[in-house]
Amino acid sequence: MGGLVFSIVLTVHVLAGLGVIGLVLMQHGKGADMGAAFGSGASGSLFGSSGSANFLSRMTAGLAGVFFVTSLGLSYLAGAKSPVASSVMEGAVVSPVEPSAAPAAPPANDGSKSKDIPR
Repeated sequence: MGGLVFSIVLTVHVLAGLGVIGLVLMQHGKGADMGAAFGSGASGSLFGSSGSANFLSRMTAGLAGVFFVTSLGLSYLAGAKSPVASSVMEGAVVSPVEPSAAPAAPPANDGSKSKDIPR
């Protein structure tokens, strides 16, 4: 049941995101009216010269709200799943380290002055 709800919310989230992208690309910038005032370009649009801004901006705001709510819903649904371990370190497998029987051999004297460096 939880997987179905997550899939539905995710689908609505993706569709709202694509809708916001499409609506933002369809809108005119504030400088587009300046060019239409001097005769370069068409000032009319599908919804009229001033009605398009209101309709498209309201639809964009609505879809942005849906996108925001589905973002919160997805984060809640993802966090509601009970994790196997509460941290990465609790799930790690610890293998015992056995000390070696023989100590490491001192480095051979190759003429370097590295032995003169204080430790």
